[in-house]
Amino acid sequence: MAHQPSSGGSSGAGPRPDFDMTRLLSEMKLPAVPDVQALGEASRRNLEALTAANRVALEGAQAVARRHMEIMQQAMTDMSEGMKTLTATDSPQAKAAKQAELVKQGYQRAVTNLQELSDLIQRSNSEALNLLSRRFAEAMDELKSMAEKKHT
Repeated sequence: MAHQPSSGGSSGAGPRPDFDMTRLLSEMKLPAVPDVQALGEASRRNLEALTAANRVALEGAQAVARRHMEIMQQAMTDMSEGMKTLTATDSPQAKAAKQAELVKQGYQRAVTNLQELSDLIQRSNSEALNLLSRRFAEAMDELKSMAEKKHT
């Protein structure tokens, strides 16, 4: 039969009288405790940079959406005016020529508008990424500085 420890009295599992926890901890090679305040400040700055980048990205998305809506409204106006022009033209040759001109103008406008939207998106993304990159570089400098302070 296996020996069952008794539930009462001393089982011998308590700390030994010759065991010194303070001495054990002092002998351990623990890494230096980081500057908690500096880490807190760094975390706050990281969060601020992330918030700013998100704000820039959101503002950029809103600008793209606004411009896209303006482009769509202009396209609808242009299409309506084009239909009026086509119905006012009498001969089939004149209608075909006008229709070809309207298609060409529409295509050129579409390419220009797509380039404009692309530029808006790229500018917004670039600005947000620059904010994050600057903060990352600062954070690396802060970590380096903290590490150097520990070794001095």
